[in-house]
Amino acid sequence: MSGGSESTDEALWLLVVNGDGDAFGRLFDRHRDRVLRHALSILGSAHQAEDITAIVFYEAWRRREYVRMVNGSIVAWLLVTANNTIRNHNRQRRRYEAFLDQLPPPAVGADVADEFADSAGRDAEATALRAAFWRLKPRDRDVLTLCVVEGLSIRQAASALAIAEGTVKSRLHRAKTRLGALYRGLDPDRPLTDQTLHQGRIL
Repeated sequence: MSGGSESTDEALWLLVVNGDGDAFGRLFDRHRDRVLRHALSILGSAHQAEDITAIVFYEAWRRREYVRMVNGSIVAWLLVTANNTIRNHNRQRRRYEAFLDQLPPPAVGADVADEFADSAGRDAEATALRAAFWRLKPRDRDVLTLCVVEGLSIRQAASALAIAEGTVKSRLHRAKTRLGALYRGLDPDRPLTDQTLHQGRIL
C-alpha cells in the first residue's frame, strides 16, 4: 500500500475491520507512542504505561467494528479507551491493596523511609495533580484529555464522545473547575488553567 489517502487512519481502519493485521500494525506503529505518553503522564510508571498501551490496542482490535473516528483519526478513541483502562486498573489495584490491608503485618525490619525521602518529594506536585485528576468523574477526565491535552475542537470532542457540542462546553468548564478545586483546595469557582495542566504533567 502506498501513501496518500490509502494510508489515512480511516482508510487503514476499513481494512482492519475486515481483519487485516498488517493495516492494524501500521496504525499501531503510528499511534503507539502517543498513547504511551498519555498513559505514562497519568500513571508515572513506564512499566504500567506499557501494559495499558498494550491493552488499549488489544481492545481496538477486539472491538474494531465499533471504533469511532474523529476527523478521520483513531487517536481520540484510543485516548478515551486508555482513560477507561487506567480507571479499571486503579480499581483493581485498590481491591488488591484492600486485601493486603487485611493480612497480618510483616515482622519489623530496618527503617528504609530515609532512603526514599528525596524521591518521594521530587514529584510531589505531579503526583498531586494525578491524584486530583483521578478523583474526577470519567466523563470529566475524558473531556480534559481530548480538549486540553490533545487540543481537539469542541466539535471534534463532541463527535468522539457522541454528545452535543454544548454538553462538551459545559462539561469542560466544570471539569477544569473541579480539578482546580481538588488540586489546590481553594475556591471551587477558580479554574485550573490549561497551561498549569501541561506544566504539572497531569496529562
